[in-house]
Amino acid sequence: MAALQKSVSSFLLGTLAASCLLLVALLVQGGAAVPISPHCRLDKSNFQQPYITNRTFMLAQEASLADNNTDVRLIGEKLFRGVNMRERCYLMKQVLNFTVEEVLLPQSDRFQPYMQEVVPFLARLSNKLSPCHIEGDDQHIQRNVQNLKDTVKKLGESGEIKAIGELDLLFMALRNACI
Repeated sequence: MAALQKSVSSFLLGTLAASCLLLVALLVQGGAAVPISPHCRLDKSNFQQPYITNRTFMLAQEASLADNNTDVRLIGEKLFRGVNMRERCYLMKQVLNFTVEEVLLPQSDRFQPYMQEVVPFLARLSNKLSPCHIEGDDQHIQRNVQNLKDTVKKLGESGEIKAIGELDLLFMALRNACI
């Protein structure tokens, strides 16, 4: 009987300690684990359409042939720095909105016929993610997105072409973060 009480007591103490550690971890993150809108999801079927997937990758490939700046990566490790997994769909929503509005629409006359099919597809994804938001502080995400925007703007037209050339990476990052 004493052994059973000691076992239960150890279990409860362990559970209490684990709960305290989890609470401390959340506090250290500065509230980064604040609830995320349930609208930060896309249906898997959006990424299982072979035709539009192929067109997106073909557009990226064609633009990357015109991209002469191989030193800069827009969608990579730096973009996700400091952003936890649960916040990545929100981050990618911000990147998608910028890409559609500030890059693809102004460049819509280039890279035909792919552009005329890919832009409406990405605009629909953007629209589906419009209710996606984070309840709480998103400054770390906004900072990363602003760095991406600043890089594209600093590079000018070649930055826009680079962003188009990374549409395949955007597509994959959206899929990984939002389904």
